[in-house]
Amino acid sequence: MNSQEKEITYTTSNSYSTLNQLTEHTKTVWFVCHGMGYLSQYFLKYFKSLNTEENYIIAPQAPSKYYIQPKMHIGANWLTRNNTEAGMKNILNYFDTVFEAEQIPNDINLIILGYSQGVSVAMRYMVKRQLQCSQLVLHSGGIPKELNAEDFEYLNESTKVKLIYGTNDEYLDEARIKQESERAVSLFGDRVTILPFDGKHVVNVNYINDLI
Repeated sequence: MNSQEKEITYTTSNSYSTLNQLTEHTKTVWFVCHGMGYLSQYFLKYFKSLNTEENYIIAPQAPSKYYIQPKMHIGANWLTRNNTEAGMKNILNYFDTVFEAEQIPNDINLIILGYSQGVSVAMRYMVKRQLQCSQLVLHSGGIPKELNAEDFEYLNESTKVKLIYGTNDEYLDEARIKQESERAVSLFGDRVTILPFDGKHVVNVNYINDLI
């Protein structure tokens, strides 16, 4: 059998979700990348307790949707181990288009947050585009293995990094938590704050509300 895998380029579309309005009163813009199994519109519920006038939340949508058993809810994921580089390139172009559409002011606080699988795409995008932010929040996810401290030397000294995880996370055992914590310190040094909480693989809304 003479099979071949070929690659083409084509134009596609994708949605994203926002919460509140970007106005002259906005103090903080959040760019939040959901985890596997989420949809962006539902991920926004974790940010509804933030001051609506001062916070504007942008939630991009992972492109690959699928049905979740047994109730056939719809979820989505960002990347898999298959053809990761090409998939990330598509995500980079998609994120670029979201930022272009939103026209975020340069003088505003920008928080980049990744939850679970969203950690990897958020960090890769920051590095590829040398994106400045006031805070980088890594919540219950894994740091991409290819990234190193030099990749983040471009960040302003004032940028803060928060590593959040549940001590009973069913996807992150004690050894993995130790590994990710050490990786975060190796990348960001004393600018990183590690924030454990008593809980499983869930979004910690209390920590989110305390970020600002």
